[in-house]
Amino acid sequence: MNAYRNLQPDEIDRLESQGCVADDWSELLVVPDFRTSTIHRCRFTGKNYLGLFSEEILLPGGVKQKAGLYNAWLHDCRVGDQTCITDVRGYIAGYDIGDHVLIASCDRIYMEGESTFGNGVQVDVLDETGGRQLLIYDRLSAHTAYLMAFYRYYHNFFDIVSALIGEYAGSVKSARGSVGSFSRIVDTGQIINVRIGPHALITGASRLQEGSVNSNIHDGSLVGNNVVAERFIISSGTEVSDHAVVTNCFVGQGCVLSKHYSAINSLFFSNCQGFNGEACSVFAGPFTVSHHKSTLLIAGLFSFCNAGSGSNQSNHMYKLGPIHHGIVERGSKTTSDSYLLWPARIGPFTLVMGRHYKNNDTSDMPFSYLIENKDESWLAPGINLRSVGTIRDAMKWPRRDRRKDPELLDSINFNLLSPFTIQRMVRGKQILGQIRQISGETTETYTWETTFISRHSLLRGIELYDMAIVKFLGNSLISRIQKGSCSSMEELLKWLKPETDKGEGDWIDACGLIAPKNEVKKLLRMTESGEIAHLEELENALKSLHREYYEMEWTWASALLEETLGKKIEELTSDDLISFIGLWKNCVTGLDKLLYEDARKEFKLSAMTGFGMDGDQRIKEQDFMMVRGTFENNRFVTEVVEHIRKKSELADKITEAIQALDAL
Repeated sequence: MNAYRNLQPDEIDRLESQGCVADDWSELLVVPDFRTSTIHRCRFTGKNYLGLFSEEILLPGGVKQKAGLYNAWLHDCRVGDQTCITDVRGYIAGYDIGDHVLIASCDRIYMEGESTFGNGVQVDVLDETGGRQLLIYDRLSAHTAYLMAFYRYYHNFFDIVSALIGEYAGSVKSARGSVGSFSRIVDTGQIINVRIGPHALITGASRLQEGSVNSNIHDGSLVGNNVVAERFIISSGTEVSDHAVVTNCFVGQGCVLSKHYSAINSLFFSNCQGFNGEACSVFAGPFTVSHHKSTLLIAGLFSFCNAGSGSNQSNHMYKLGPIHHGIVERGSKTTSDSYLLWPARIGPFTLVMGRHYKNNDTSDMPFSYLIENKDESWLAPGINLRSVGTIRDAMKWPRRDRRKDPELLDSINFNLLSPFTIQRMVRGKQILGQIRQISGETTETYTWETTFISRHSLLRGIELYDMAIVKFLGNSLISRIQKGSCSSMEELLKWLKPETDKGEGDWIDACGLIAPKNEVKKLLRMTESGEIAHLEELENALKSLHREYYEMEWTWASALLEETLGKKIEELTSDDLISFIGLWKNCVTGLDKLLYEDARKEFKLSAMTGFGMDGDQRIKEQDFMMVRGTFENNRFVTEVVEHIRKKSELADKITEAIQALDAL
């Protein structure tokens, strides 16, 4: 901390000659090597502390501005070294301002009483009437929020974590605001009771009140033009800009809310994007994306979701109020003008097309199409497994992770196939088999829950689920074999035996974190018993589950493998393993070939409609090729072909390795 001194009489004279005034010059304290030359036309009230202003700040366009104070009124402020504050139309009061900060052309920045800066704010998520409300804080993860919102029947857990968040909010409560070093606040209206981290850029915002902008040196945050935000927390690497209106919201790392987006009582976790539309009481898990002006997301859980233009939902039956909520599980998409009536639950990686007026629950039918036909909901189970769009999504999510902060709040598992989705496929396959058995082989249309399934879709769904289950088990088996250094079949079988029972039973997707339900419930009980007594301990325990994913995955996969092969791991022979790896190879390449053919549809003659303007068929084809390229050279197509080659070689390599062990 800098040592400060009082001004000398000659320094006071120079400041007054430069248009400065103070209620009491003895209340203005400065660093020992303070210079008066860079302070002009300023007013000082209350007790203020000033640093050294001797360097220049580089502005956009190559413009340089000398550090110092120009045309500003400071009340009870502390200003760091090499900071520039200029053209403050109102005043700055009660703020600690760091080093190398620029504050220019702003209205008022002040504290009014004590504030927790958005921490401890209650967000009425999912249920607009408040039944699933939770408190937010600076380091809230998607997984902790998920447990608080959906595990309310562990009421002690909710009460304990809420109390811990309340304690945290109390620990950051202050009557002083702060602006972190290297931050810039330019052309901004009012900032009231807001804590701003280092390396933040706030430019053109209209009003920020009761919140935190948790920017840092690793990943700066941006609050842009005409933003209005009240009772909020904005995390590192996040952009809120261009007329966005945010009220009672937590915005996680790497998010973008822009282009007039409006959000109230909502949670947005890592890498969400909201443009043009509206969110109300939304639990937006990682990679929830809404880009369209006519899209409303309301009272729902979404994650890895792309909401199409005009998508909306209803949470109100005009009886007891807006009390209903819905769940759209990871990886799902809604097409243009889709509609869902809450309550509903849409299974993972489902494409929702059309308007659905019944309370659908398709959670046991992942990777499906849910399509409206004459006001009825039709289901095509598993069809998304052969969709090139699904695989493209799975590939793009890791590439579009915008987070640069070394301390990631959310632990995101990007795996398309996991115990979470495979257990649903196993159940889905069983259900489809039962429907087929009960209704008969010759039935053309089956009913399940509130949906209809055609005979062709049912048979194809069973086949696709079978292929995906084998693909997952083979992936897990081969990965396990590759991690071991075994010199005999006996050693290999011993290595294949799981080393832990962690991973047994059902798995859940805790909003990005895929983990065994038993282990998650263990954390809940540990919190209720006091074994986990701090928020950091809870978050670390959840991160630990993420780190242990593959070990626990093998525990689960090995049990399903035993069930599939009808043998215990220790009873398997080399022929069993080689046969299953051969089956895996066929399923992997078979699914890849389906993707290959699905991609080919984008290069059919009908896809060329609109190309070759003012030309004949030959010109149309040439124009299409210049814009889209050829099918064979398409990047995704070449990746699929390469994937087939690599997986075929891997299967042959592992087969040879097992044969070699068997020969010893």
